[in-house]
Amino acid sequence: MMIVAVVNTKGGSGKTTVATHLAAHFARRGLATGLADLDPQESAAAWLARRPYTLPAIHPVDLESGKPPKSLERLVVDAPAALKRKAVAEVVETADVLVIPVLPSVFDEDGTRRFLAHIADLKAVRKGRRDICFVANRVRLRTRAADRLEAFLAEMNYPVMARLRDTLTYANLAVEGQSLFDAPGARLDDHRRDWRPLLDYLDNCA
Repeated sequence: MMIVAVVNTKGGSGKTTVATHLAAHFARRGLATGLADLDPQESAAAWLARRPYTLPAIHPVDLESGKPPKSLERLVVDAPAALKRKAVAEVVETADVLVIPVLPSVFDEDGTRRFLAHIADLKAVRKGRRDICFVANRVRLRTRAADRLEAFLAEMNYPVMARLRDTLTYANLAVEGQSLFDAPGARLDDHRRDWRPLLDYLDNCA
């Protein structure tokens, strides 16, 4: 089983959107997929509860009650913002890949720096045994904020594997427990292409 943790101790970075979309992608590929929601707000769990039964199945996983089923091939973990140092270590030690969403704002830059400082001393990270990447989230291209975010991420030690546009499409789909990968037709193909580098990266990590 491959475990992908979507994590950043800065709140509001779009972790749930990224986590639910990754789970939906894996499920659509025919992989036995679980989604664990560690956030007290339980937004990912609520999304999963709204998900139509006609779509590829994603299994809810309660990590607080025990280990995930061995039958799963992919487990996506939506980590909460308020992770204490011990909890951060547990997530990092468990996950195979850390996906870190970052918004184009100085507050997100500061929060992400603090998060990276927290994990830098953890053995799995220090010895390079965890794959780590960034997702630039809610980006409006050719804006000063987007340029600043690119400059910030260029200073970091990890690759940027997706740049997701700022659009209400994600919110509209979430109301129905869906993702871009569930929506029919070609009208959202440009949005789906935003995800392709990240999805390819995760396939290579498996």
